[in-house]
Amino acid sequence: MSDQEFEITIKESKTGITIVNVNGFLDAQTFEIMESKLSELIRDRKTKLIINLKDTEYISSAGAGVFITARTQAEEIGGAILLMNPNEAVREVFDILGLSAIFNVIDNIEEGEAIFAHQKS
Repeated sequence: MSDQEFEITIKESKTGITIVNVNGFLDAQTFEIMESKLSELIRDRKTKLIINLKDTEYISSAGAGVFITARTQAEEIGGAILLMNPNEAVREVFDILGLSAIFNVIDNIEEGEAIFAHQKS
């Protein structure tokens, strides 16, 4: 899969949450793009992040590893990362790697807003 078939789009919610939509294959060919985008968002103090995986067709361990690094960076400055709508194949990778135990996996933005509302700012 080429980089052109991998796309990240960013949307800000009215409540200050940054929604990162990931489309395509997140793998050894594309994980650096994702890593760079998440690092940039965190540097810009966008620390309430929801990663929408609804259109992520595949994720490799390298792709999933990006979220571990970003989670650590966000938490260091009081933020958090939530994963939203992974398909069955993506969820299985998270389960195998043990990431389901350390990430909140949500079904919709409203769930994320509720979680962030209970966090200390």
